[in-house]
Amino acid sequence: MLEKVEEEFNMEKVIEEFELLSKDAERVQRETLKKILEDNASAEYLQSLGLNGRTDPESFKACVPLVTHKELEPYIYRIIDGDASPILTGKRITTMSLSSGTTQGKPKYVPWNDELYETTMQIYQTSFAFRNREFPIKNGKALSFIYGSKQFKTKGGLAARTATSNVFRNAGYKCAMRALQSQCCSPDEVIFGPDFFQSLYCHLLCGLIFQEEVQFVSSTFAHSIVHAFRTFEQVWEELCIDIREGVLTSRVTVPSIRMAMSKLLKPNSKLANLIHKKCTGLSNWYGLIPELFPNAKYIYGIMTGSMEPYLNKLRHYAGELPLLTADYGSSEGWIAANVNPQHPPECATYAVLPHIGYFEFIPLSELDNTRGEPDFLCVDSQPVSLTEVKVGEEYEVVMTNPAGLYRYRLGDVVKVMGFHHSTPELKFIRRSSLLLNINIDKNTEKDLQLAVEAAAKLLAEEKLEVVDFSSHVDLSEEPGHYVIFWEISGEASEELLHECCNCLDKSFVDAGYISSRKVNCIGALELRVVRRGTFQKILDHYLGLGTAVSQYKTPRCVGPTNAMVLQILSENVVNNYLSTAF
Repeated sequence: MLEKVEEEFNMEKVIEEFELLSKDAERVQRETLKKILEDNASAEYLQSLGLNGRTDPESFKACVPLVTHKELEPYIYRIIDGDASPILTGKRITTMSLSSGTTQGKPKYVPWNDELYETTMQIYQTSFAFRNREFPIKNGKALSFIYGSKQFKTKGGLAARTATSNVFRNAGYKCAMRALQSQCCSPDEVIFGPDFFQSLYCHLLCGLIFQEEVQFVSSTFAHSIVHAFRTFEQVWEELCIDIREGVLTSRVTVPSIRMAMSKLLKPNSKLANLIHKKCTGLSNWYGLIPELFPNAKYIYGIMTGSMEPYLNKLRHYAGELPLLTADYGSSEGWIAANVNPQHPPECATYAVLPHIGYFEFIPLSELDNTRGEPDFLCVDSQPVSLTEVKVGEEYEVVMTNPAGLYRYRLGDVVKVMGFHHSTPELKFIRRSSLLLNINIDKNTEKDLQLAVEAAAKLLAEEKLEVVDFSSHVDLSEEPGHYVIFWEISGEASEELLHECCNCLDKSFVDAGYISSRKVNCIGALELRVVRRGTFQKILDHYLGLGTAVSQYKTPRCVGPTNAMVLQILSENVVNNYLSTAF
């Protein structure tokens, strides 16, 4: 179903094909599973499970167990170490994707192949077709804050890099983006530059050089867009000097980037004066993006889940420009496309593409959360198929993909909001693992986000904002207590921060938390305010581990496996406050 990118992109044809697939999702799922199992029939993993060539869903579910990454690691590490035999797939895996590592403290290796690139393009084409029908763009450029990660060779000679870098480095990527009228205005040398700040600075500069041609602003995650324009606030005058003089700042030192930028950057005092006038005329940078890029139609990136805390700041920069959330997927593969782009991110749903993988769903009521682990499943749990899910119910996603993951538990919880014909439309809810848990309390990332939003309203009254936040369960003393780390945009009074601390504590409405606080089985919540730039240091830490900024998510709960991040946070605490709410 992949529209050939060499041909002119046919929006109506892509939409028509998706409509046909979604009308018969059950048949398409059976065919997709059949193809995956036939293509990988020689894989050691599948052969050991006794499928004996059977490809029907019933036999597949009877023979193949539900797994997490942990169970597949022995097989994955054999591949990484150079075992060329068919282990998880029929064809040899030559590339690994790296997850961001922000959840567990270290990246996971995930097999990557050409079939996963193809599913990525199917998602891109489908979502672009629906997006372009609602928000048509002309031939132009995209200001895309995308970054290739550092890549390296494993012991066995496999290339290892982030999933986004595997997409960007594919030979067909540029051609595909041209066909989707989404060509990045920055050269490859900037995208794949070794220094994040230098690449970001040059992305901004390229956007300004092509400011009349920019049709939309995008990144993989909303965080990257917010980070880019926070940086713009600091460097805009330097960017104006570069444009006026036609010479790149000496702060950009990478020779390949300097060479590439020299071909784009020519003296242009008229443009420099225009940008200067626009920037000085803004009130607190409100509406910065449409002011700089007058022909931009929207802002695009993943804006749900852990990205929701950045929406207020993104809307501030966007002014009246619509925010369009991108599609639903993970390092392991894509799942669903946003075919209703007119909905705001908070209401976004994603329609599952039934031909890009085989999907099952574990009813959430079947999951035992008492241990707070995403990989603990009740013995009686029975996953249901794609077309058997029920509207209004929550499920954990199970994926079978073309790259060697079979009945793989993603650890994502989704809610079925409806159906697009016979394929479900999902809303991302949270990661299935508990985030904060000491006693009988159960608080998730969403609960933390809501508590921070409630307390941040008190800051907003003083024209201050939470730049970023994280949390930690402190069990060093009895009773254990929640610790919330905040980086804020300016100086707040002691009285206000005490009030914020109490508000955070009261905003966790989980019955187990409230009752535990009242009887002191959980101690007083602690708010720790960190220095400006602390979360930048955490980002730098992950960049040093090989994470791409495109894939970075701030760790919302810092556990024992994230000792370095906890150290960065702890070393930068400037004030702490204990709740008196209970």
